Amino acid sequence: MPLKESSLQSKVSKYFEKRGWLVVKIIQTTLNGWPDLQCHKDGKTIFIEVKAENGIVSPLQNYRHEQLTKLGFEVYVIRNLNEINDIKIS
Repeated sequence: MPLKESSLQSKVSKYFEKRGWLVVKIIQTTLNGWPDLQCHKDGKTIFIEVKAENGIVSPLQNYRHEQLTKLGFEVYVIRNLNEINDIKIS
């Protein structure tokens, strides 16, 4: 059974925290479409959008992801726990 988005987000946060990352859950920002999580470690920041298995990334979210990527940040969309393995972290 697929995880609800909130449960998946909690598990993703714990995964990164256990590996020494500072995880910030973005609740509200002046930039709509901003990724759900910011993960910080050793001078590096990655952004994670968490979606349910059938969740769709909106056009505005895609735009924000592209903005961040152009600035040199890594942005990931995670729909299940297996996708965490695709992220190269230390």
